Amino acid sequence: MPKSLFISEKPSVAQEFARALKYSFKKSDGYMESEESIVTWCVGHLVTMSYPEVYDNALKRWTIETLPFLPKDFLYEVIPNVSKQFNTVKSLLNRKDVDKIYVCTDSGREGEYIYRLVEQMAKVPADKEKRRVWIDSQTEEEILRGIREAKPLSAYNNLSNAAYLRAKEDYLMGINFSRILTLKYGQSITNYLGSEKRAAISVGRVMTCVLGMVVRREREIRAFVKTPFFRVLTTLDVTGRNFDGEFRAVEGSKYFNSPLLYKENGFRERIDAEKLIKELIGRDPNFTEQVENGKNSYSNTMAEDDKIVAEIIQMEKKKETKNPPLLFNLAELQNECSKLFKISPDETLKITQELYEKKLVTYPRTDARVLSTAVSKEIHKNISGLKGFFQVKDFATEIMEKGTYKNISKTRYVNDKQITDHYAIIPTGQGLSALSSISNTAVKIYEVIARRFLSIFYPGAVYQKINLTTKIKAECFFSSFKVLSEEGYLKVVNLSFDQKKTGTAMNQSSSQEKNKENQSSDSIDNEEENFDMDFIEILKNLKKGMLLPVNKMTIKEGETVPPKRYSSGSLILAMENAGQLIEDEELRAQIKGSGIGTSATRAEILNKLIKINYLSLNKKTQIVTPAQLGEMIYEVVNASIKSLLNAELTASWEKGLTFVAEGSITEEEYMEKLEGFVGRMTNGVKGLNNQSFLYQNFQEIASNYK
Repeated sequence: MPKSLFISEKPSVAQEFARALKYSFKKSDGYMESEESIVTWCVGHLVTMSYPEVYDNALKRWTIETLPFLPKDFLYEVIPNVSKQFNTVKSLLNRKDVDKIYVCTDSGREGEYIYRLVEQMAKVPADKEKRRVWIDSQTEEEILRGIREAKPLSAYNNLSNAAYLRAKEDYLMGINFSRILTLKYGQSITNYLGSEKRAAISVGRVMTCVLGMVVRREREIRAFVKTPFFRVLTTLDVTGRNFDGEFRAVEGSKYFNSPLLYKENGFRERIDAEKLIKELIGRDPNFTEQVENGKNSYSNTMAEDDKIVAEIIQMEKKKETKNPPLLFNLAELQNECSKLFKISPDETLKITQELYEKKLVTYPRTDARVLSTAVSKEIHKNISGLKGFFQVKDFATEIMEKGTYKNISKTRYVNDKQITDHYAIIPTGQGLSALSSISNTAVKIYEVIARRFLSIFYPGAVYQKINLTTKIKAECFFSSFKVLSEEGYLKVVNLSFDQKKTGTAMNQSSSQEKNKENQSSDSIDNEEENFDMDFIEILKNLKKGMLLPVNKMTIKEGETVPPKRYSSGSLILAMENAGQLIEDEELRAQIKGSGIGTSATRAEILNKLIKINYLSLNKKTQIVTPAQLGEMIYEVVNASIKSLLNAELTASWEKGLTFVAEGSITEEEYMEKLEGFVGRMTNGVKGLNNQSFLYQNFQEIASNYK
């Protein structure tokens, strides 16, 4: 009787397929078999690319003369410690009673590569029917759908070609560049560090680019020089309540475009800020030094008979709607968990993978932040299932009762064009019994995913904004207020374990609109003061032309802040959004959505850089900084193969791989460009003689690591 063979990437996934098929399986060594079918598995990669010495034993010794190494035909071999499972899979693939093969490895480029290598090494007959199962979760329903709708494996040949080329690319760059740089500069690093053995220099298409990002950020911080500035604030009175206005040198001001200003709202010298106050109040101010929020300020509290007034010259009232954010992809989730739990991206991926394997969430290794149209039509099942999750059951119930999920396909949260392999990470609504068997952190991450998911079925949060401009003589002062009037989705995203409290209204100076998380090195410190709703109602009654008493004028001293160091999470996010580092519009558009590395590999790349002591990670804060050795490697690469440090290179190669996967260019065209690049760069390094120059740079680097 002919049988179907199902081959998954991991044993745990094979178990789920066996359960979904509902046949009477009997366990054997490395597979399960019933009368109708067989289920087996890989254990990750079973086959790998051979090292150069397999091609020629003479290549075992690293020499400049043998580089560049550009084989015409690539060799592969079974990984020794998994050879037993490979032989099991090979035997099953070639069994005469197996007439149909279902490829159930992870649905993506890497999963495709894992199976294709096995098929290649096992020499599976071409006449066997092979079908590709592509699923987004491990629920029984999704597995059966994937089997039912499985396409011929040949439909994924272009994706397979791109997978092979990605591996060849990393192999050729890694082998050639690591060897040539080690031979050329390894001894210089060894001598400087006083090591006994010549240092091996490890570089790669993605990892070296990431190293460059971290080193450049650290150097920006070192080079940063603090710039003090002095802001002038008025404290205004409205029906006995105070609020602040901030001076800005807008057009019409005596100080418009003045060199005395650091920015339009800050003086370079305190004496000039004092001079402005003197001009406004018509006398020498009597300043009293105070300490507010840890910083000095200089106040002039005016006597009752000295009070001056400010005229309201502009009053703007408007509503602002803040919509729920897009859903989580892996990079966004890793960044969020780094901030919330101070865990590494690798730990986040492991936990999310566990949630996936326990059927709690959909496939984690995704770059998409939206849903597919097909999934949106069945989304009520995911929502309904969350009624069983105590932390969000009330929201899930409300969504189902009101039917707010019904038009989700017409929103920005559903977009088939923004999905490549998989849609965003969302709860399946199933597997809730497994929550009792996972760690507390895993439950919290599940809650984070669930709340983000449910929030998209709620309206946006609505704020009432009031912008007020007042004038004293010729100078303008600006105040802005923002109050939450309709909570909308915000009530969903408040985490049960997060004790942070937020105010409902705030008075903000004009410089406060910038997000603190992303403020630039010259941004001004923000201040917030909470007000109640009654005060906001009072403000609404203010009119243009009204006069408000000025109770106090204050000089607030601040200073510019340096760029922030990357955290493990923000570095992963920067890798995903590497387009921001690229000037070329076409390359930036291409890398957006794929970025530096892939969702499956970014955490692994960061781990490797830390393991080989190129980067350092503070486990408590998750802050990433260069290690001395890593900064020395940066200098070596910068002086030899500089393009490896730039996002443009990775973007251009990623663009080529995408074209191969789409069938726009051939393997041969891609390989010709790849071999040309590797050959030129390798030969270029051979002709360099800049070791003494690098030694001076090593000296400068060392001064930062004493």
